[in-house]
Amino acid sequence: MSQLKEGKVSPFVLQKFFSSLPEDRSVIVGPGIGKDAAVVSIEENLIAIKTDPITFTSENLGWYVVNINANDIACMGAEPCWFLVNLILPPGEKKQFLQTFFDQLSQSCKELGISLVGGHTEVTPAVKRPIAVGCMVGKLKVGKVVTNSDARVGDVVLLTKGVAIEGTHVIYQEKKEDLKNKIPLEDIKKIENFLKDPGISIVKEAKIALKNFRVHCLHDPTEGGLIAGVWEIAKASKVGIVVEEKKVPILRETKIICERFNIDPLALLASGALLIVTEEKESEKLISLYKKEKIRCEKIGKVLPEKEGVIIVRRGGRKENILEPPEDELTKLF
Repeated sequence: MSQLKEGKVSPFVLQKFFSSLPEDRSVIVGPGIGKDAAVVSIEENLIAIKTDPITFTSENLGWYVVNINANDIACMGAEPCWFLVNLILPPGEKKQFLQTFFDQLSQSCKELGISLVGGHTEVTPAVKRPIAVGCMVGKLKVGKVVTNSDARVGDVVLLTKGVAIEGTHVIYQEKKEDLKNKIPLEDIKKIENFLKDPGISIVKEAKIALKNFRVHCLHDPTEGGLIAGVWEIAKASKVGIVVEEKKVPILRETKIICERFNIDPLALLASGALLIVTEEKESEKLISLYKKEKIRCEKIGKVLPEKEGVIIVRRGGRKENILEPPEDELTKLF
């Protein structure tokens, strides 16, 4: 059998396992391509559940693990409420790391109104650096479930803030020495604060969209970047999607980092951006409301019939057909 590639396991491989799972009527949204989280029904109450690890970096681990999991809960139309975390440490890790981790964890939960309710911490030679695996639980209102399988032909695709905010910060954290004296100090200082400004949380943007508009899909693009996120929506909804690269918001600092390491920002770890699929008439009003809230939002693409496939129109007009989600650009560096 062929070896698995680094990063997310191919959805085509995973789908074979999903299709063999026994039916459970309490499962409203189960595992599948492009699903941000699960939704289950418990005595007429809807609960969203998500688990996600942080593996690309060990810096700011407490901040990452809370926000990444909260994002996926918010994309289901739920409110993140309770959090559990497994922290796995390599032998020799210092106690100060543990203190810093829990300080970040506590602050992140506090800012989002989340209760830390449990978890597990251990030291083992099975890992070479700290890894955190989070499990977030959220509440939904009945009838308010949002999935990635409801994109409709003629809908438009929106993106908030900019692509690869998380990827830009991760590269900076892991390549600080390489970047010293090679990019302007003002850009370094901005990237250092990327976790909070523009921020990797999309909970606020999701709440605004869900409260005020009829959105068909919300999606938090992570590994594989914007391209993977768009592909996941298309496959889950059985539609085609075209995205124009020139319309995709890319922060100046992200451009500098990506050019420095010769990587594609559209396929780079993308937490911090929210993909929204909605009707054309709704999109203009949503963009206007985001503007009032000082949140950038751009119209980057359109939903097409399934036969058209997933297309990225590169700068210059070259069309790139996406047959499967790309390997995240971080794998080129780490």
